[in-house]
Amino acid sequence: MQLSGHEPTFRQNKPKSNPYRMMVWVVLIMGAMAVLRANIQGSFRPFAPAPTPTRTTNSYAQEAETYFIAGDLDKAITAYQQATSRDPSDFHLWSDLARVQVYSSELLTTDQQKYDRLTAGVASAREGVKLAPNESEAHAILAFALDWRATNPLVPPEEQAANMFEADQEANTARHLDETNPLALAYYAEILVDEQKWTLAQQYSQEAVTRDPNSMDVRRINAYVYESYGDYSLAIKEYQAASAIMPNLTFLYISIGKIYRSMQRYDDALSYFDKAAKTNAQLGINDPIPYLAIANTYAQQGQPLVAVRNVKKAISLNPTSPDVYGQLGMIYIKARNYESALPAFDCAINGCNATQSCDVRQCDNTVDPPVVIKGMPLTDNTVGYYYSYGSILAAMHRSGVDNYCTQALQVLAKVQAAYASNSTIMGIVKASQSICSGQ
Repeated sequence: MQLSGHEPTFRQNKPKSNPYRMMVWVVLIMGAMAVLRANIQGSFRPFAPAPTPTRTTNSYAQEAETYFIAGDLDKAITAYQQATSRDPSDFHLWSDLARVQVYSSELLTTDQQKYDRLTAGVASAREGVKLAPNESEAHAILAFALDWRATNPLVPPEEQAANMFEADQEANTARHLDETNPLALAYYAEILVDEQKWTLAQQYSQEAVTRDPNSMDVRRINAYVYESYGDYSLAIKEYQAASAIMPNLTFLYISIGKIYRSMQRYDDALSYFDKAAKTNAQLGINDPIPYLAIANTYAQQGQPLVAVRNVKKAISLNPTSPDVYGQLGMIYIKARNYESALPAFDCAINGCNATQSCDVRQCDNTVDPPVVIKGMPLTDNTVGYYYSYGSILAAMHRSGVDNYCTQALQVLAKVQAAYASNSTIMGIVKASQSICSGQ
């Protein structure tokens, strides 16, 4: 059979050029060249982990403010410090750090701890002023920090006066830079109270409240002004307003409780101290101060055994604080347990090793950590521990058996040297010295 028609062809048509395919090839070639170059330079790491995002300064500042509102001031300080380390040129961060440092001193138990924290607060505030000399806020915070530091008993008298003078100047500078700044007005009112200028203090405090009634600082200071001249009802009302704004700042509840205690409204006082303790427990904060306040309230009511239990609870939360040991000694005196008071005062004043502190705490060696206590110097806040210790040593001395009188006279001599002009303290000192002089 003969086939007719065209001969079959086996050639394909020439393919057309595809620009997209060419682009892909170009990209692949360029990518290969980049990898080869990186490999030569040693920067190509195909299995290295992805880079971790760097936290911003603002994120640390927001974290710090959150912790402050939550009442965890130590964590707030840490977050602000991290923020300032990342952006040391932002005066707001330094001023905010200073404010928290100053307020956190209320949660510390010893003069030394407070001194260190307040000194750090002043340094932070000075940095804020250095960065922003024309900002009212920076000067206001420095005035606040200086005022609080001036009241610490470890600050020498001449330095206290210098701090107060500078605080007054800084507050006035803050007001002149911004006459409407409520914090400048409020902090100035607080300084005026400490300068015993109560009429002016009330004037500026009221103006601050009018300008910003929703500021915790403003309402707290207004309460402080009322408290300073004995209007306790209004002081309580203002502290309550401050605590409503910042309900996790337990030192506000402590302030309310102390006023109620001074009014001998013990149930109300205990209610606020208990509220502070429960708030700390909810936040996971180990703060002995509410329990010390509860203990002193029960002691004032003549219930020393309950008071002792609360001081021991305070020690379990902060076993390193010599002040807590001193307060335990005072409670033991009220319970007439003088033998137990002696080692407690010894730890508070002279310091003690881990074994001695554990004996005072009556701790469980399998659970409680060994703690060495550093004694506290003689100040207005510790003088009661000193003369009480000396008095007990003198009263318990047994001639030829112990050397309590030798120890008593040494302690009482320190008190006499520092408080010779205080007739009340010297009456106690001389009575105890007379006991030992007859031995």
